Order: sequence, then structure tokens, then C-alpha cells
Amino acid sequence: MIIRRGFYTWQFIATVVLPIWLFVGWGVFSNGGWGILGLFIAAPIAFLSLGAIALLVAARPTARAQRAVSWIDVAVIGAWHLTIIGIGFFGSTATLFTVLAVLLAVVAFWTTLWQLFADGARRMQQTMAEFERQAAAGQAPAGAGPMPERPGPVVSDDDVIIVREVRRDE
Repeated sequence: MIIRRGFYTWQFIATVVLPIWLFVGWGVFSNGGWGILGLFIAAPIAFLSLGAIALLVAARPTARAQRAVSWIDVAVIGAWHLTIIGIGFFGSTATLFTVLAVLLAVVAFWTTLWQLFADGARRMQQTMAEFERQAAAGQAPAGAGPMPERPGPVVSDDDVIIVREVRRDE
């Protein structure tokens, strides 16, 4: 649980740190000037994609309640972060790491979205099951006040007004 909680915090820190690492790595390990142009395009994309995935993970009810990510998140998003770190070394494998980073970003997006929908569906099923259980027992749902009695319709001759339209032919 400690690893999953630490990773929950790390993913928000990584949104800022990893794009900065790309610039630092280019400054330390790169020897070409044209790479900075691609870096000015790649770093904002990395920032936005890292932030979007972190927000999707944080939107998941179980992740918010536990303040921890799932093991699937640790594996997929962790591998994605490692490939971004690998890009920052700008060695002969930088192209391979770039392709892997793009593929893992797509995988991270879809697995995170799948977990968000699955968790939401599970929570909705639990809520509906609880509501049906309480409705069958004649109880009010949790957090609601007492259920008011509905009076039946009261109709008497005194309460009814009939308006008739009379047409006059002129």
C-alpha cells in the first residue's frame, strides 16, 4: 500500500518534473541544436498528457478514498514515466524510448479510463443494491428523512368548477 500511495503523489509531481527533465537531459546529454525545436513541442505535450492521466486517476472514487493508485496504474504509468526518463538521456535509444513513450501514453489513457468507468459502474451497482434493499424493507434511503405519506385524491362536488362554453351565432 505504501508503494501505491507514494505513486499516487508521484504522478502529480511527475507532471512537472518529467517535462523539466527533458530540458535538463537535453542540456547535459545532447550535442545537437535541432533537438531543442522538437523538445519545445514534446515537453508541453508531455505535461498535458501526464496531467490528464493524473486527473483521470484522481477522478476514480477508490483512488480518492484510498489516496492510492491500483497496481495496474503502477505498472503502466510507471513504465511510461520510465520511458520519458529514458528519452531525457538523448542517447542512441532516444527514438526507441520516444516510440515506447507514445505507445505507453495511449495504453495508460485507455487503462485509466477503463478503470474509471469500471469503478463508477461498481459503485453505482452498490448504491442501487442498497437502495433496492431499503425499498424492499420499507425504509428511507440512508441520509434521507422520513418518507412522507401521500394523501389520496380528495374529490367532492364543492371542489369542482365546471365552465361551459356557449356559442352564439350572430
